Amino acid sequence: MHELALTEGILSIVEQEGKKNGFSRVLEITLKVGEFSGVIPECLREFFPIASKGTLAEGAALVITPVPAAFRCLSCGFEGPLPRHTACCPDCGGSAIRMVSGREFFVENLKVE
Repeated sequence: MHELALTEGILSIVEQEGKKNGFSRVLEITLKVGEFSGVIPECLREFFPIASKGTLAEGAALVITPVPAAFRCLSCGFEGPLPRHTACCPDCGGSAIRMVSGREFFVENLKVE
């Protein structure tokens, strides 16, 4: 249930940006959420309308852009997705792999007035 705290953090960012840039209302918030970020988008969508009441983001659309996981093989240089329960490179079979995307969680864009 850490998504409520994350939602509150997003709204804190929105309020700070509103003060800094002088906008009066947020129309849309776009988030990037990685496949392995540990964030459950459905929970963010559920908490957002409640948590945003009385803020610059009240009534704003919440757009969540998923970021699929991608890995790099340190042996052969392969880069791309891996099957869910595999920890080996699909090209060379090596196990020296590193995640290069899929852990992201950030506010990508605000549409404001």
